[in-house]
Amino acid sequence: MSTALPQEMQQHTYAIMDRVEDSHWWFVGRRAILESFLRSIVHKHNADEDGSVPFRILDVGCGTGANLEMLAQFGSAEGVDVSDDALEFCRKKGLTVQKGLAETLPYADETFDITTALDVVEHLDDDIAGLKEMYRVTKTGGYSLIFVPAFMWLWGVQDDISHHRIRYTRKQIVERLEKAGYTVERATYANFTFFAPIFGGRTLMRLTGIKPESENNVNISALNGFFGKVFSAERHILKNFDFPFGVSIVVVARKNICK
Repeated sequence: MSTALPQEMQQHTYAIMDRVEDSHWWFVGRRAILESFLRSIVHKHNADEDGSVPFRILDVGCGTGANLEMLAQFGSAEGVDVSDDALEFCRKKGLTVQKGLAETLPYADETFDITTALDVVEHLDDDIAGLKEMYRVTKTGGYSLIFVPAFMWLWGVQDDISHHRIRYTRKQIVERLEKAGYTVERATYANFTFFAPIFGGRTLMRLTGIKPESENNVNISALNGFFGKVFSAERHILKNFDFPFGVSIVVVARKNICK
């Protein structure tokens, strides 16, 4: 979502993402975890509403659209992104998207029941401004689902090529959401399963100077399906348990009815 991302890097990164995000174990597992959290959000939301009107959902920084396709099962989903290349991939899939910055979203106040930012906030020069915009366009009583990378000492090639500004601790992302106005209902680390191999792989790349064009290309094809199932299985544990550490952080935040 950052305006600082060079056009040639956008083309390179989004082309790889579009090619792998339907099948790569990381994207498959992440979607399974996010879907589980969204089901919980929808259940909570339905407890407060009559459920007769479909939810309106916005994915901020929608990328090439795989998450939008998942979100569509929960309501009317649309996306916003700064990249023309990403938006073109989405439009080819028949998805509803428009161009816009996370820090100045092109929507009216209180437009969406649910907003999401899935590996997006870490791209922003002013992450609190972006979160405040999500808060603004979320309806009172609505929810936001946030997914960000964890721990600066896990910094890797993908952070560089994606032009990340930060990897967060749970405390850091919670504090930023609270400054934006949210009440944080849940914040847990995720991808506990592959924490050790990812840490080891990134440490090895730093020590050896090996730099793949994208970590999305680093995969063992024979084990990809197995890895995806293992990562996806975390959703069952995360229903009732918060991981003490992991490669990412997932947060459920609410725009309270009464402040």
